[in-house]
Amino acid sequence: MREPAFWYRPPSWTSRLLTPLGAVYGLIAAARLRSRGFDAGIPVLCVGNYHTGGAGKTPTVLALTRLLRDLGETPVVLSRGYGGRLQGPHQVDWSRDIAADVGDEPLMLALTVPVVVARDRVGGVALARAQGATVIVMDDGFQNPAIGKDSSFIVIDSDRGLGNGRVFPAGPLRAPLAPQLDRTDALIVIGAGSAAVAVATAVAARGKPVLSARLKPDAASLEALVGKRVLAFAGIGDPGRFFRTLRDAGIDVARERVFADHHPFSPGEIEALVAEASRDGLTPVTTEKDLARLRGGDGGMKPARGIVPFGVTLEFDDVARLRKFVVEQLFSARGKNHRPHD
Repeated sequence: MREPAFWYRPPSWTSRLLTPLGAVYGLIAAARLRSRGFDAGIPVLCVGNYHTGGAGKTPTVLALTRLLRDLGETPVVLSRGYGGRLQGPHQVDWSRDIAADVGDEPLMLALTVPVVVARDRVGGVALARAQGATVIVMDDGFQNPAIGKDSSFIVIDSDRGLGNGRVFPAGPLRAPLAPQLDRTDALIVIGAGSAAVAVATAVAARGKPVLSARLKPDAASLEALVGKRVLAFAGIGDPGRFFRTLRDAGIDVARERVFADHHPFSPGEIEALVAEASRDGLTPVTTEKDLARLRGGDGGMKPARGIVPFGVTLEFDDVARLRKFVVEQLFSARGKNHRPHD
């Protein structure tokens, strides 16, 4: 879906009219947050956000799994598989699966880390443990009560913040902010903007760490685009962040095309984009998540080649602090009386 523009503007008549619905939705969501959830028997680290749409969860999951591997852990990512047809539990196979079956984010993640998709998250835990997981990293699911979380890392974009600060459908929040703050173990602020300052201050006041990070373009992506003018297109939660990241990297973005989050590109749409770029001497570029939706079952592009994926890596300003925090969370989780599920 496309996010309504009024979500990221000062409160309007539209948001005010929808506020009563948001109050009902918020009561239900807050009650769900209080649920303890199923004990997975191994540490569960959740990467989520307070609002709908994109904030940088996927690069955060990748950064966290890299750190866990450096610590000698065997992380497995657990995802609902949003946008995919499979109910699961199913271990994603990058070489055989397609985004229409497992979702674009799980498919992208599976290129570097084991991923299990499951509508029934409890069943997903069982499969993850069967694959040898010593720790589960939940991609999203902060507001979902099915699985108990040992630690929740909340990601927020420093340029967008929380928009008008109202609960869905009056605004982008998935639940009232206060109970979400109470269950936040660490806040990760991506970028150098100021829209997340109030949230960061509230998290810090609760004695929780606030970690700063930034998206760094991959060297291969920059090399493929140096000196070229590009047609950039994206169907993600925040296409604007993608376009800003391109420009911040010195790439000449001549044209932008925006699609809804998780948009299932048709062959005709891709052919039209590639033809437009070719006609005007532009290089078509998109996100790695969007590119995952363009793969066929044989791992090839459908239907057009020549689209450049723009990869990014999340880099933390204080890696030592993140590492120390993760170690503490794992130690604390393993000190609890987890019920075995072997």
